[in-house]
This record gives sequence, structure tokens and C-alpha cells, in this order.
Amino acid sequence: MFWKFDLNTTSHVDKLLDKEDVTLRELMDEDDILQECKAQNRRLLEFICQQDCMEELVHLITHEPPMDMEEKIRFKYPNTACELLTSDVPQINDKLGGDEKLLNILYDFLDHEPPLNPLLASFFSKTIGNLIARKTEQVIVFLRKKDKFLSLVLKHIDTSAMMDLLLRLISCVEPAPLRQEVLNWLNEERLIQRLIELIHSSQDEDRQSNASQTLCDIIRVSRDQSNQLQEVPEPDPLLTTLESQECVEQLLKNMFDGERTENCIVNGTQILLTLLETRRSGVETLLDTFAQGFEKSYTVSRSILQGIEPRLKDFHQLLLHPPQKTPILTTIGVLEEPLGNARLHVARLIAALLHTNTVSVNQELCRLSTMDLLLDLFFKYTWNNFLHFQVELCIAAVLSHSVSEGRCAANEEEQKEEKHNGTVNSTEQTEAPEGGQENVMVTHLFQKCCLVQRILDAWEANDKIQKSDSD
Repeated sequence: MFWKFDLNTTSHVDKLLDKEDVTLRELMDEDDILQECKAQNRRLLEFICQQDCMEELVHLITHEPPMDMEEKIRFKYPNTACELLTSDVPQINDKLGGDEKLLNILYDFLDHEPPLNPLLASFFSKTIGNLIARKTEQVIVFLRKKDKFLSLVLKHIDTSAMMDLLLRLISCVEPAPLRQEVLNWLNEERLIQRLIELIHSSQDEDRQSNASQTLCDIIRVSRDQSNQLQEVPEPDPLLTTLESQECVEQLLKNMFDGERTENCIVNGTQILLTLLETRRSGVETLLDTFAQGFEKSYTVSRSILQGIEPRLKDFHQLLLHPPQKTPILTTIGVLEEPLGNARLHVARLIAALLHTNTVSVNQELCRLSTMDLLLDLFFKYTWNNFLHFQVELCIAAVLSHSVSEGRCAANEEEQKEEKHNGTVNSTEQTEAPEGGQENVMVTHLFQKCCLVQRILDAWEANDKIQKSDSD
């Protein structure tokens, strides 16, 4: 019977620990070391938490392995070291988070010259991130003592792991008072302004892209967290700074004053689009986004719109004169003048601005005839469905707000009539729309842009082409 056999087998790790001269590397060669560590094998944890072993583990994740090692095993030990340090075992967290010498060895990784090894950077970010979540107060106190911490992180922002580290600082700190303290510290260190400085044509593409993505993530994380907290003692200082007119104007200055590169324009516009988001994107499908795009969870700050409005003429000029692109070969032939990512992002921005339904913005777009220009591009780039969808959203926004205005006006007339007949309580009122701005945009769309006629002309032209092809 099976109970006749002794199934209490001792693990290989325990057998190795019986040796007097066992080394950390020998233990790391065992496949079950991580499993034993998470199972909180007492003897193993006592061995790992020795000062020299902890220093070796931290050294492994922060220093390049020798180049003469075989490539497939070169990062074996650094990877295992990172898994052990982030195994979420209290003894290891306490030792690493409470020992300033170990934290200094870890921090010194930031002093390396760029570019950082991306794999080691991910190990570093994961380890620091785990400590921020588990030993929050000790690690925050340690980092705040380092005057160059943010400068070094931003120096290496071209490595995506540094972007992750910043987001962990913003999103993983608990409790709420300590989180607010960290946000105030980051704001005092001018984190937002320094990231915006990186959105510039003089910076390389990776730095611009990661800085832009970091700012977009900060906006979304900050808004989500403010929605989740029922009682917020103070506003989020980073979000307040990002939504300020001053920061929006500086971003636009970096985009348009000087050399206008597609990379800088696209990355800057992505930040503006995130600021203009009225609800969380990425949850619904594309059709849901179109159908429900007018629902609002966030109110777009007036300061954002005031910062963008004077630069609408620059976006209009960008549609006319985009950054130079070389012809590309497509399935329908050579496209001599591609639409380009910059112009597509401008179309997305115009759609987002029209959704805000702001009087002065609508008036400026009418003055510039930007919708007219977008329709020109719509019919010019027959096969560009990405552009077509954005122009469709622009038209849908104009018409939707016009319908809303009509309903409000009808309700107001009904209430006036009922009030005249004495059938309505005098305290009941319907909020009327401001100044008929939607009518201005609708009039512009149908009269100046000749939307219906253009569609009919395009239909007829398409019919002629199809008939000629069939003959």
C-alpha cells in the first residue's frame, strides 16, 4: 500500500543547506529555490537574509554580467535574484527596506551612464516598486534624501522601466496622507514641467515618447484615483499642474516654436487628447466609443481649452503643411503625399475639441474653416479609414450638440406655454444652452462646407468610376 513508502522527501535546497560551505550561487542553481522561498523555508530565509547574501543579490540585479558568459545563461542569476528580492516575503522585504547600505547599492544603479541595460533596469524598477508598495515609509524617506533622484530617473526616461518607476511612486503609495505628501514632493520638484521639457524636437524619439506616455498615464491614474476616493482632503497637485493653462501653453510652444517634427507633434497631441478625455478610454469597443462618445465622467478644465485655443491656427497650418514625408507604396499604388500621423492626430484633436462644445473654440474653428479642410482631406484620402472615422466623429459631435440644443429649446417653449396656462410650478426651469454656438457650427458645416453637396458629388463620381471600370 502507498502508506508503506516514506513520502517525506527532503528538498534539494535543504540538502544543500546542510553543507557548511554552500554558496548563494549553488542555491540559485536549484529550480525550486523560489518555491521554497515563498513557502518561507526558515533555513533558506536565514541564509538569504545574511548581509553578504543580500548584497550579492542586489549587486546581481544592478551590474552587467560578464560578457564572456554564454548568452542564454548570462542573465540567469540576475533574473533569479530579482525574483527572490520581489518574492514578497516579509523577512526579505524587512531586510532590504530597512538596511540603508543595501538601498544605496540599489540606488547606485541610477548613476550608471545611459543607456541602461533594459533588462537590468526592469529588475531595478520591479525591486524598488515592490519596496514602495511594501516598505513605503522607509523607502520614501530614503528617496527624498537623494537630491538627484528625479534628475537621474528623467535622465534615463528613454528606458521604459523608469517610466514604470515614476508611476509606481504616484499610484502605489498608501495610506492617502502619505500619498498626498509624495505628490506634493514630486510637484515641488517640478516633475510635470520637467517631463514637458522633454517633449521637444531637440530630444531623441524614445525620450519624447516615454515622457509623453508618462504624462498621459499620470493624468489617467490621477483622475481614476480622485474618482475612487470619496473624500479627497486636497486636490492632486500633479493633475492640477498638468491641467493649468501655463503647462498647456508650454507644451504647445515646444511643439510649434522651432523645428516641427512629426514625433514631437504626435507625442504632444497625445497629451492634449488625454487632457480632453471626458471619460476613461480603452474600455469600450470602437463602436461603443462612437455611439457613447458624448457621455462625460470628467469635466474638461477651462484652462486647458484656453491654452489650446490660440494655437488652433497652428494646428490648421499643420493640416495644410505637414512634416515632409516620402512617398509610400500601397496596395492601390504609390501615395505621393501620405496623410501622416501628425495630421491624423490633429483630426483626433479637432474631434475632441468639438465634443467639448465650447463657444470660442467653435467660433475659431469656423473662422479658420478647419472643418472645410478636414472634409477636403476626407475626400482626398479615399482609402484612409482612420481619418474617415475622425471626420465622422467631428460631424457627429456638431449634430449631436445641435439636437441637444433643439431639445432644450423645445422644453423651454413647452414650459413657457404650460406656465402661461398655469400648469407648471414656478420653480421648475430648464437650463437653456448658451448663445446658440451649436447653430453656428451647424450652419458652417452645411452652408460653408457644403457637406450634403460634397457627399452627393462624391457619390456621383464613384458611380461614374464603377461604370467605367465595368465597361
